[in-house]
Amino acid sequence: MSSVRRVALGSDHGGFDLKAAIARHLAAKGLQVLDVGTYSKDACDYPVFARAAAEAVAGGRADRAIVIDGAGIGSCMTANKVAGVRAGMAFDVATAKNAREHNDANLLTLGAGYLKEEAALAMVDVFLTTDCTADRHKKRVAMIDALDGARPRVSAAQDPPIPARQTLQSPTIPIGAGNHESLVQSITQILTQNPGLLATVLSGVGPAAGEGACPNCTGCGHCVSKRTDAVRSLMASTPGGVRLAASLGVGQVPADIAKLIDHTLLKAEATYADVDKLCDEAAKHGFASVCVNPMHVKRCAARLRGATPLVCTVIGFPLGATPREIKVLEARKAIRDGAREIDMVIAIGALKSGDHAYVFDDIRAVAEAVHEGRAILKVIIETALLSDEEKVAACVLAKRARADFVKTSTGFAKGGATAHDVALMARAVEYKLGVKASGGVSSAADAQKLILAGATRIGASVGVKIVQEARGKSAGASAPSGGGY
Repeated sequence: MSSVRRVALGSDHGGFDLKAAIARHLAAKGLQVLDVGTYSKDACDYPVFARAAAEAVAGGRADRAIVIDGAGIGSCMTANKVAGVRAGMAFDVATAKNAREHNDANLLTLGAGYLKEEAALAMVDVFLTTDCTADRHKKRVAMIDALDGARPRVSAAQDPPIPARQTLQSPTIPIGAGNHESLVQSITQILTQNPGLLATVLSGVGPAAGEGACPNCTGCGHCVSKRTDAVRSLMASTPGGVRLAASLGVGQVPADIAKLIDHTLLKAEATYADVDKLCDEAAKHGFASVCVNPMHVKRCAARLRGATPLVCTVIGFPLGATPREIKVLEARKAIRDGAREIDMVIAIGALKSGDHAYVFDDIRAVAEAVHEGRAILKVIIETALLSDEEKVAACVLAKRARADFVKTSTGFAKGGATAHDVALMARAVEYKLGVKASGGVSSAADAQKLILAGATRIGASVGVKIVQEARGKSAGASAPSGGGY
């Protein structure tokens, strides 16, 4: 079809069925399809998806875009607010051709309520194969573009690359709407308002003597008892809520901080005495939860009976290579033993092999078992091992499989959470699931970026260490990798 290779597709719930038909039509012609949502017939707002499709074109991730809502009018209005986009609404083949031939439209909007599928597909074909060649038309198009003026443009670097054609239940890999420019602006605003933090980030200068920071910090997880003012500073800056992590041996923790803490011990060499101590500390301080390996769940539940902390455990941990039947058994046993939060690692090898059906069935089977037990499920996708396309696929699969959270990392791979990954994950689940950023969170600046990017929980063995920098102070040496959670 002419020089067009990549087409962005978006719709609201009213255009969902027609969007699916157009996606199949384009895939059959060998075109790459970027599906920016929506992904179900649940009621939603068309401007979200019209904007996502428009930004895909403006940023160079798609050659053309097509957006479908009930009438096509509102999406056209929305798309034309994005600099670099020339959106045209069409209601028959002639107007679709005119939009290209006379106006060089790079985005077409259609009204599903007024079109039959056959007519819509014919309009799509003419839109993608017609060029604007007449000089008189090109001159007028230039006049249209001039109206963009100084409006900021979307660059290709602001969004993930378009994924290759793969198969889920349609010939596309969906990717959510997002605006990294606004994220950058938000981070810039915070740094501007907190010059001390900015100075720390730029210079790496450590805390002043006598400030109470620990020398050669390794993220021991005790800042919730040693640096309570700094912890509260972080809490105040994250009104959406944040969960912190503490490690074994933590001291006295104020009640308002304690209720946010996941007290974590996942080391292979943890003894029964270590686990008992973890529970006793959690009960004493009123922590939100303890997170332990499955063999310790029953022991923790018994020791915490009558206390406030929940028990969380991990299954298929840390590789995700356990057969789904075993993961389900593991989850059911953990819940019977007293776990109320389950973190599972996806079948990473299956995802990277493109076997989305296996990954979906794996998550769905565990989700059903977890929800039957009235617990919540967090799906760890291990971002450090995945491409952007695979991260998006994993998140979409988790959402469709009815998980409650998606989570970046086990802490045992080569990398941890990044703002890019968190933003990508939040968009991919349409902000309808929680996003837990874990692993590699080594500073207050990291935490702020992750929260701004869309994280609803922050967790790691270094999770509480980050509050040392909440008031613009560096923490010295980084924490060791490999155990962050």
